Amino acid sequence: MKRLLLILALLVVGAAQLAAQSYDETVRQLQKLARAVRLTERYYLDTLRMEQLVDGALTGMLSTLDPHSAYLPKEAMEEVEVEMEGEFSGVGIQYQINRDTITVNSTVVGGPAEGVGMLPGDRIVRIDTLSAVGLRLNEVPKLLRGKQGSKVDLTVYRRGVNELLHFTLTRDKIPLTTVDAAYMATPRVGYVKVNRFGRTTYEEFKEAYERLGRPRRLILDLRGNGGGLLDQAIALAEFFLPKGALLLTTEGRIEPTQHYHARRDGEMLTGRVAVLIDEISASASEIVAGALQDWDRATIIGRTSFGKGLVQRQIPLGDGSAMRITTSRYLTPSGRAIQRPYEAGKRQEYYLDHLRGYADSITDATPRHRSLEKGRTIYGGGGIRPDVKVESDTTHYSTYYAHLVRRGVLQQTVTDYLDTERDALKATYPALADFLAAFTPSEALMEALIKEGEQHKIAFVESDFERSKPLLETQLKALLAQRLYGVEGFYRVINPTYNEAYKKALDLLDK
Repeated sequence: MKRLLLILALLVVGAAQLAAQSYDETVRQLQKLARAVRLTERYYLDTLRMEQLVDGALTGMLSTLDPHSAYLPKEAMEEVEVEMEGEFSGVGIQYQINRDTITVNSTVVGGPAEGVGMLPGDRIVRIDTLSAVGLRLNEVPKLLRGKQGSKVDLTVYRRGVNELLHFTLTRDKIPLTTVDAAYMATPRVGYVKVNRFGRTTYEEFKEAYERLGRPRRLILDLRGNGGGLLDQAIALAEFFLPKGALLLTTEGRIEPTQHYHARRDGEMLTGRVAVLIDEISASASEIVAGALQDWDRATIIGRTSFGKGLVQRQIPLGDGSAMRITTSRYLTPSGRAIQRPYEAGKRQEYYLDHLRGYADSITDATPRHRSLEKGRTIYGGGGIRPDVKVESDTTHYSTYYAHLVRRGVLQQTVTDYLDTERDALKATYPALADFLAAFTPSEALMEALIKEGEQHKIAFVESDFERSKPLLETQLKALLAQRLYGVEGFYRVINPTYNEAYKKALDLLDK
């Protein structure tokens, strides 16, 4: 109740800034809310916790606003902070749940798990005194993560070993990288994949760019990147633009308008750039793509981005939870609003519209703007519209393929295959380049995939299988490359084969 009263008091203080008649109405509504909470707690059939009522009230209250204002319980805030800070204290494994068991995909180099001799393919069956069999994916981090220096005992089943193995690990800081891949796509074109904007994104990107030899032609892949920290987006946009260039404007009702300019000359002021975006690219990704498009500094390739252009202020509530309140909106340098249209309180419709492709077509009503260097027409109306549109390639898509992917059959098939073939694969293909050049999924591996699907009650459909076979073979090869050589291996397989935006960018940049 104290927490509720504190929130109500804060709201009352804020309301005092309104006109007297508005203030009186605000007080009446707050009294109504407090009375409803007290009555619910008193008369409801089952015993209720006040925290449960307050959390529900906050969630409901903020859901009546724009689609991005939200209440974050303590547990959700902990996950957000881990993701944005770029590190956490844990044991250093990447894992998945296969057949109710935690299966290690890889160990972090120099991490606690690698240090005690854990290997990819190990199955964790017990964490301290708790059975790990049957745990849900979201339950695992709470058990493996903990205070730096604390210990955790893991009991592990390893194929080929007759008895269970026992490891004691000392938790340590584990970095979370935001650059998934960086390599030379051709002798002249570099490629960098950024998965989100965390605390270390700019430094990771800069290091990757230097490692590639500072290429003068670059593909920046922001597909699937849902955003993150504003300062990292500003720093990345600065990398390509001269000192003083306007990068972003924020404007709101109470918050003063702010203009963000490049504070220094970027390290890649010349050279050709392509930025890849899709319908998942949002917020910080849209800031970068929008700034480079407005200044005619990059060609944007792919599909119209999400359209998340509202700025939230995160306000802690004293117990680890927080409120995110929308205070202003993002505008690109040319004045385009990034946020796509929405109707307050209709959050479900907002996300359904996104799934339907909301307003991807250009009509007479679509706002027109001019780019800042060449004066070419660019379009507003929400999201960043690509200069070169590339639709999803559905040539090899089938219902059978979709079932295999959604039920984790490809992942499980790869896990089982590596149980017996990992050492042979590493001996035959000691480097990723060897694997990329020579490995092809065998018919035996494809048969194993079909059988695994049948164990998941997915009926084999020969026509669908034949249609999707090239895609399935590529997906299996990509997943194997990821498990054997790291996440970059996945993109090195997928990009040249089933990534039309990537191929379009290469064609554009390598001419």
